[in-house]
Formats: sequence, structure tokens, C-alpha cells
Amino acid sequence: MSFENCYYGKKVLLTGHTGFKGSWLAIWLKQMGAQVYGYSLAPYSEMDNFVTSDLKNKIHHYEGDVRDKGSLLAYFNQVQPDIAFHLAAQPLVLLSYQNPVETFETNLMGTVNFFEAVRQTPSVKVAINVTSDKCYDNQEWVWGYRENDPMGGKDPYSASKGCSELITSSYINSFFKNDGTCLVASARAGNVIGGGDWAVDRILPDYFRAVKANKKLLVRNPYATRPWQHVLEPLSGYLQLGAALYLKGRKFTGGWNFGPEDTVNYSVKELIDAILKIDPTGGYEIPEMTDKPHEANLLKLDISKAVNLLQWRPVLSFNDTVKFTVEGYQSDINLTNSYENRVAQIEEYVHKAKSKLIAWAI
Repeated sequence: MSFENCYYGKKVLLTGHTGFKGSWLAIWLKQMGAQVYGYSLAPYSEMDNFVTSDLKNKIHHYEGDVRDKGSLLAYFNQVQPDIAFHLAAQPLVLLSYQNPVETFETNLMGTVNFFEAVRQTPSVKVAINVTSDKCYDNQEWVWGYRENDPMGGKDPYSASKGCSELITSSYINSFFKNDGTCLVASARAGNVIGGGDWAVDRILPDYFRAVKANKKLLVRNPYATRPWQHVLEPLSGYLQLGAALYLKGRKFTGGWNFGPEDTVNYSVKELIDAILKIDPTGGYEIPEMTDKPHEANLLKLDISKAVNLLQWRPVLSFNDTVKFTVEGYQSDINLTNSYENRVAQIEEYVHKAKSKLIAWAI
């Protein structure tokens, strides 16, 4: 078993378990023998990973809004979890321009309500707030952001994630710093890709929707560079962080970056070109540039802290990342068993991690 068997038999509560990362995390935790409880809004579409993997019938599923403090508190009180991960969020930059109020309500007060629920549920020993690399005040530097760099954000989504980090720090220092209190951390990851993500206004869901419709994708920002990583990469970091907190204690509290190696940053165009080498059925066009809402062109993380203190590091090469992603979407498009595909990819990922002697896998 991975992560020193930390999750076996534990009650683990996830907010946002119907989302992309949350549903993958639920599958991995279930495979490790955890009792998985989810609190989230309903999935957005019938193509979402939560639906195609039939998670509603495989874990404890409760539909609720993190903005509803009373409902969230009641669910925590009912479950009495050992560990809690907060992944519920409004996760899209462009949608944050259309609905800034909902974005701030969800990403700020949702975080506050999560920590209030943790604070009032003594059974919770570890709580991790999952935010984003966009929490940093992005100056589009050529070097990666470190955990102690300033929070910020020009667009409402990024600003909301910076605020969520400030809320986390405030709760740690105000309520969770003494012995006997819950051990709290935050986890920041870059652009996460993989099968089961069908959100709007994301490059790969848009691309594979075009593949499914036998159309070419219009790429709005082909030269934007991102730290692309398969969803299992940051999830292994979150799980390793949770295990370190649970088994080793307070020195692992605070903020943590999880991303690819410093040299592994590719443009949108390079990513799609790599996909086409594996599956040439798609295609794309680059339209003439038009005015569009601000979205960073360069953003990457320094993962030195996680590498040196957690003994965590990425498992997949860029080509492996693309391969895992294409296979995941092919499973979705061909309507094969999504749950079996996800489990098989988790097992392959763990096997690769063991072969590279990564600490959490051995």
C-alpha cells in the first residue's frame, strides 16, 4: 500500500468530490481502503468523471453548497472525519469574469466555512485546502514561485485563490497552531489535465469536445506556457502531504507547491501537437488575435520544498503525461468503463513511482 497505509480505514471527507480533481482523489482513496465521504454540488454534465465512473454508488455522496455553512457543519458533524480535503471551488478564470460575485462567495466564504467546520469537529486531525498556482501575484517571471512569495491575482479567479490562501494562513495562526489542534496545510498546483475533465473554457476539454464533434479547435492563446501535469501528479502530492501531517506532525503545516520539474513547461500549441502525435484524429486552428480577458502567459512553481521536505517529486515525463491524458479521454469518448480506466491508470502511475523509488510509493 502507498503513503505508509495512512488512509486505510480512515474517514476522509472531500468537498468538491464531483469535480475533476475531487473525483479522481475519491477513486484513489477508495482504492486504498479509505471510507470516502463527499460534499459537493451536483456534477455539471453527464460526461463528468464523477458520473461516468459511477462514484455516486461507490462512495458516500452528499449534495450541498460550501456557501451553506449550516449544511456543511451538519455534514461534518454527521461524518466525524479523520482527514478533510477542501477542493470545492469555482475553478475557471473566464467564468470568474462573468460571475465575479459567485466566484468570490464560493472561493472565499467556502474556505471560511470549511475551516469553521474543521474547527468545530474535533475528530478532524488533518485538513488540506487545495488552491491553485494562480494564488501568487504573477509577475510572469522566468523562475518558479516559492511558497513564501506574495499572494495576488489580476482576474477575479486568481484573486479569490490568493484570498483563500490568506484565509488558510489566518486560520492556522489564529486557531490551529497549538498542540492538540488540527494540522492544516494548503496545496498549490498548476494546470492539471487528464481524462474526465469536461469543464467549459479549458483547453483540453474544448479540444476533445472538438475531436468528438469531428471539428477543429480554435486556440485562443496558443503560446501561453503552462506547467502541464497529469491529475495524478498533484494528487500524489496532496496525499503525501496529508500522510506527512497525520503521521509526522506540525512541521508540515503551511503552503506547498506541486508541479512538474522546472524545465517541463510547454505552450498550448506544443501540448496539442504532442496529442496529435498519439491520436491524429483531431486538429486546431489559430485565429487572428482579438481582445480577450487577461490570462497569464507564463506561470510556474518552484517545487523544491516538496522535493526536499516531503520527498515528493513528479513521476511522469511530458510524453507520459500526454499519453495518460489521451487514453483517459479516449475512454470517455468511446464510452468504456471510466472507473476501470481510472483505476488502471492509478495502478500504472504507482508502478512507475515505485520503479523511480519515490518515497510515497515504496
